[in-house]
Amino acid sequence: MSTTKTLIRVGHSPDPDDAFMFHALANDAIDTGNYQFTHELQDIESLNRRAFEGELELTAVSIHGYAFVEDKYALCASGASMGDNYGPMVVAREPMKIDDLKGKRIAVPGTLTSAFLSLRLLLGDSFEYEVEEFDQILNLVEEGKYDAGLIIHEGQLTYGSQGLNLIVDLGKWWYDETGGLPLPLGANAIRRDLGMEAMLEVTEYLKQSIVYGLEHRQAALDHAMKYGRDLDLAKTDKFVGMYVNDWTIDFGEKGREAVRLLLRRGYEAGIIPKLVVPEFIG
Repeated sequence: MSTTKTLIRVGHSPDPDDAFMFHALANDAIDTGNYQFTHELQDIESLNRRAFEGELELTAVSIHGYAFVEDKYALCASGASMGDNYGPMVVAREPMKIDDLKGKRIAVPGTLTSAFLSLRLLLGDSFEYEVEEFDQILNLVEEGKYDAGLIIHEGQLTYGSQGLNLIVDLGKWWYDETGGLPLPLGANAIRRDLGMEAMLEVTEYLKQSIVYGLEHRQAALDHAMKYGRDLDLAKTDKFVGMYVNDWTIDFGEKGREAVRLLLRRGYEAGIIPKLVVPEFIG
């Protein structure tokens, strides 16, 4: 007698680290019990916006975006993307100092991204910005349509090949600013209306998928390579290593502290409208 499985719709970015993380779930490499996982790939800003409506049971969110949906979602303890003394970058055609960015026009990948929150914490309201597709920002800066660009994902490894200059690495800035904390960029959020038992079980399957990828690295990298724009195997491996690691298996206390601090700093700066104390599942 067959039992109907509970459908868990998963939203994540079409980039190598998320693909690596979800390889085991996407390719049925682990037994998921009474749950059936389906996957929807979208850029992180779109996923942040969809979370406002609570569309997906399990979704990637920016830590910044999470501040606006914590009534609907809790954070999974597994699935974090942390920048440990590295992270989103501001790049430009011409070399400049951080203060030179004031008054400049900067292309950004979305106003709910943690990258944008970090940039606002650094520069306040002193710059102009426009939202562009994350995978077009390097080209737009190279073409001179913007003074600078805020880059996420694999652009952090490829900007030099387009002759662009690094102005600030926001992960390094945050590390120095906080006395050694990683910059919490993204996480997986699970919908509260599933109930605590299901939230814990689904988070456990997510953790198993991450561990499976790390233990079967080549197969997971082969899957991730499909999503690595302009990345060869070595660069894909490097990028995955930056964002799928021990932090991803579990935030740990230091990671949890970093999340709480980023959300508090965002609130104190008037960027996040209320003080959010995150709830971690698992």
